[in-house]
Amino acid sequence: MEESILALNSLSLVERADTYEAEVEDEWDTDIEVEEKSVVKDMSTAEVYLQACKLIGVVPVSYFLRNLGCVTINLNHHGLGPLGGKALAIALVTDTHTTTLGLADNFLLAEGARYIVQMLKANFTIQNLDLSDNHLQSAGAEHVTKMLLENVSIKSIRLSGNEFLEDDAKWFAEAFTTNYRVKELDLSNNKFCGRAGEYFGQMLANNEGVEVLNLSWNHLRMKGAVAFCAGLKVNVFLKHLDLSWNGFGNEGALALGEALKFNNTLVYLDLSNNRINDEGVGMLCRGLETNDTLRTLKLAYNSLTVEGALALISVIKNSLKTALEEINICNVLVNEIFIQLLELTCQEHIGLEVHYGGVGGFLAKKPPKRRDPMKVIQDYLDQRKLRLWDFFRNIDKDGTMHVPVSEFRKAVQA
Repeated sequence: MEESILALNSLSLVERADTYEAEVEDEWDTDIEVEEKSVVKDMSTAEVYLQACKLIGVVPVSYFLRNLGCVTINLNHHGLGPLGGKALAIALVTDTHTTTLGLADNFLLAEGARYIVQMLKANFTIQNLDLSDNHLQSAGAEHVTKMLLENVSIKSIRLSGNEFLEDDAKWFAEAFTTNYRVKELDLSNNKFCGRAGEYFGQMLANNEGVEVLNLSWNHLRMKGAVAFCAGLKVNVFLKHLDLSWNGFGNEGALALGEALKFNNTLVYLDLSNNRINDEGVGMLCRGLETNDTLRTLKLAYNSLTVEGALALISVIKNSLKTALEEINICNVLVNEIFIQLLELTCQEHIGLEVHYGGVGGFLAKKPPKRRDPMKVIQDYLDQRKLRLWDFFRNIDKDGTMHVPVSEFRKAVQA
């Protein structure tokens, strides 16, 4: 097969051969397309990049030129913009060295993302891609997920902070129903809400590849959280799940507890900052009692007291199946009862690490319920077989129809 080079449809990096017959029909190839062997077949990647920058009108990134040929190229925070991404995409089409490409925080927008995913139609070397914080929004989500439907090389993709909305989750659910090559997916710090939880639940139920999933700093809660957990319940591939800074609450904790009864692959679960209180932890513990794979559980910065902490340690102490090795409740103040129980538990589970906030907590007790004053008087009268009129007449010896509080108290306590 003859060597191919890529050029822009809208820019002429080379003089095209007269025998070039037809435009590529695929929509991905409208800006970057394959040409037959040309007179510039020996152009280096650096030369192609410099020529592309010149024709597009952007300043070349010297860091990129210096690191050509490296396995990892980190171009995070370089301010490339969409056109800078376009020049970069042209240069990387035929690159066979770089496996990790960092493009976070470059204001690529959806346009720049389109150039990058077009490049990935021809480049099968890049395996790890970071497109975080690029304002891709919904249009960018569509470009990326269409690429994931076909790409066979990407194993890790980071898309944090791109302003994706809840209905954009549908694109990811569809892509990961068939894509089983991506092992790590980061969708943190977006705007996924209720319906997104339903889509991600479907994704987990059908996906057979993702092992690390980061959905932290979103808005998954209530029905969305419950639907997500339904997918987690039947998933058999996911090992590392970060759900911190969402809003699972007790409703989500109950659903997670149910999922953990059946899920036997998850080893890491981060539920920090999810509005879970002691009651929610109790619900979660029902799943922990029978789960034999989870090793790390993070519950920091929830509304837990020492009661919730005791419930967690009790599960480990009393369960023969548990695999828990680390619990993080670093903001929870505990007491001596907790310390004693933890010491006993660690004698049987030597490798157990529990991060707590220090000693000084107390068991939360409900305040004693105050008796109804009228019920107190009625009981007093019943015991002495008195009528209310007789009771007050005995106190009001002067017949003034006024009873001092002190005299009333003495009469009741007599």
